[in-house]
Amino acid sequence: MDRAGAAITTMPRKLVVLYPSPGMGHLVSMIELGKIIAARGLAVTIVVIDLPHNTGASATGPFLAGVSAANPTISFHRLPHVKLPPVNSNHPEALTFEVARVAIPHLRDFLAATSPAVLVADFFCHVARSVASELGIPVYFFFTSGAEVLALCLHLPVLHAQTTANLKDMGGELVHVPGIPSFPATDSMKPIMDRDDVAYTRFVNVCSDLCQSQGILINTFRSLEPRAVETIVAGRCSPPGLPTPPIYCIGPLIKLVEVGTKCGDECIAWLDTQRKDSVVFLCFGSLGQFSANQIRKVAAGLEASGQRFLWVVKSPPSDDPTKKFDRPSEPDLDALLPEGFLDRTKEKGLVVKSWAPQRDVLMHQAVAVFVTHCGWNSVLESIMAGVPMLAWPLYAEQRVNKVFLEKELGLALAMDGYDKEVVEAEEVAAKVKWMMDSDGGRVIRERTQAAMRQANEAMREGGQSEATLARLVDAWLLA
Repeated sequence: MDRAGAAITTMPRKLVVLYPSPGMGHLVSMIELGKIIAARGLAVTIVVIDLPHNTGASATGPFLAGVSAANPTISFHRLPHVKLPPVNSNHPEALTFEVARVAIPHLRDFLAATSPAVLVADFFCHVARSVASELGIPVYFFFTSGAEVLALCLHLPVLHAQTTANLKDMGGELVHVPGIPSFPATDSMKPIMDRDDVAYTRFVNVCSDLCQSQGILINTFRSLEPRAVETIVAGRCSPPGLPTPPIYCIGPLIKLVEVGTKCGDECIAWLDTQRKDSVVFLCFGSLGQFSANQIRKVAAGLEASGQRFLWVVKSPPSDDPTKKFDRPSEPDLDALLPEGFLDRTKEKGLVVKSWAPQRDVLMHQAVAVFVTHCGWNSVLESIMAGVPMLAWPLYAEQRVNKVFLEKELGLALAMDGYDKEVVEAEEVAAKVKWMMDSDGGRVIRERTQAAMRQANEAMREGGQSEATLARLVDAWLLA
């Protein structure tokens, strides 16, 4: 090799900085994006907002170290601790926005010192756009939900101007957003239900930064949400006077390997002993928690259904929204579950505490149905596995996801009562049996498996999502 060639090979890689918001769901998606970017020749640093010690953020340390060890071109930078002022809101999303706001001085210092070629920020970190603009750094946003929810977020300032009513007071009145199914106001995103809550104001303010960015990357694939994507691209969702930036559908990005812990090995070993398509899997995400009363209702419903099940049980939630990021204590199954439940169901079910390797469980041939909170990462994992969903939305944008999955795609059936204090045991039993045994359940399974094939096609080399991200990263390399 001549000297010129040697010089080229030793040139430092251009740096892309990824800036996720707190929360494992957002961090994991950003890491998967970082892996793809790094594989195409760019250096990647993922900036982590370090929270006060009582939030449990330190639990991510071993996980991040493992990612770095397996991916040498990805590094992590923890911003210094931030002191959170009181946030007067009923919604944890307001706290997420506030964390990103108070961390801005630390982010500015890091970006000024490293001069990255590109900054990719999480939706909740929208305030980073002003800092990037100040420093002359191109900024893109990574939207970790789907295009349907992005359409709603972009259109929210328009909805805000159309009425002074609170969505929570509008009952079954339909909300109309271009490109997505109309939905009852009660099925809107929880943090925008009350316009007097600070969370609502923060969501309304997001749109301006999104629209003034260099582009929005969405964790979806175009063939899953063609109507929403085309409507956004046409500029019909953005408020008048604001541009619509380029839209890049780059998903589904999901975590690929999880087995290796004691719990993970236990779950897979148990599934290995079950028949194909015989198990109902119940898991409600990193933040999904039920009251003790609801846990008992689920248990009674599962037992009455007679179906085989794998169920992840968490401790009931705290009433303090500032503890959104805390790791819950281990559940006391004997205290939470009906007396004798574990003994009576030991031949048909497995109950695990707090966590299971969700992606690997869904990919197992024994799993036939997924009872889920409809968090977007979980939705994508279910689609990638071809497993139909029983929708039980709990918080954030999950009710909007439920509407989309049930009404537009036909990949899910909603659990009646999800919007009430409790879902009754009889409803759990009836819906589980219907999904497992009815012709309607089989139709949903067939649709989900067709969506799975589309997802795999999108991510293969030259597929819709793979080619979109490849072109974007190559443009960053050449810039």
